[in-house]
Amino acid sequence: MSRVLALLSLILLALATLACGLTINLPMDEINTGPTQIEEIHVPKPDAEVADLSLNFAAGKMELRPGAQDALVSGTATYNVQDLKPKIKTEGEKIVIETGDLEIEGIPKFGKDVKNDWDFMLSDMPIRLSIDAGAYQGDLELGGLSLKSLEIDDGAADTRLKFTEPNKVEMETLRYVTGASNIKLSNLANANFASMIFRGGAGNYSLDFSGDLRQDAVVTIEAGMSQVEIIVPEGVSARVIFKGSLANVDASQEWQKSGDTYIMPGSGPTLTINVDMGAGNLKLVAR
Repeated sequence: MSRVLALLSLILLALATLACGLTINLPMDEINTGPTQIEEIHVPKPDAEVADLSLNFAAGKMELRPGAQDALVSGTATYNVQDLKPKIKTEGEKIVIETGDLEIEGIPKFGKDVKNDWDFMLSDMPIRLSIDAGAYQGDLELGGLSLKSLEIDDGAADTRLKFTEPNKVEMETLRYVTGASNIKLSNLANANFASMIFRGGAGNYSLDFSGDLRQDAVVTIEAGMSQVEIIVPEGVSARVIFKGSLANVDASQEWQKSGDTYIMPGSGPTLTINVDMGAGNLKLVAR
């Protein structure tokens, strides 16, 4: 997995160099496709109170949702490059599902016909879940699970993450780090976290804190030149503390401004959001 992520970094470096007007010659490596294969994935539940699960996904499309009845993970992996065949292994007490290693000498030439899709269901047993991904499309429905923690680190992603149903246990940490991506996070209050960290580069990010806010929660958002939207339901006690001299803030009338702090009066637990933006636009919405 580290080889693939390093390769993606090399591609970005090459593009940046070209943008500066320099000419470089990099070897191209054609990715050859073959017959489409569909592989059944079945990972038994571990003999532990909490499962430690890591999904390492290089590129393609990944869908996650609840529904694994007699397993920790069940579903299918569909691919047409043999070296993308997923691997399942154990590292200590951690269970890892990862994309197979591509042996690449130069810059990969991915055609539109390359297919790499994961469609997985997860168990509702307590899980510490981490996702490490590159350039991919993600459709992640994590509501109704029992996530003790969630950590996501991805590259140029187009991802939709939602918690349609409340998380069944208190989440210790929720951490999301991304790059130049389009990210939409919905019903975040249902994740039942006390602390959340979101870090982004130059992208479009929407964070919707709808759902059942069961405890005071602190959120830290750090972003570069980005478009960031924060949505909080009307009636929720919330405050946004903003830092960013080159960024613009557009707040709806429900938010009361006091210096660099935006307050929405409400009842129940309090949602505190610290935003640090280098440049771009921050939009505060009440629904």
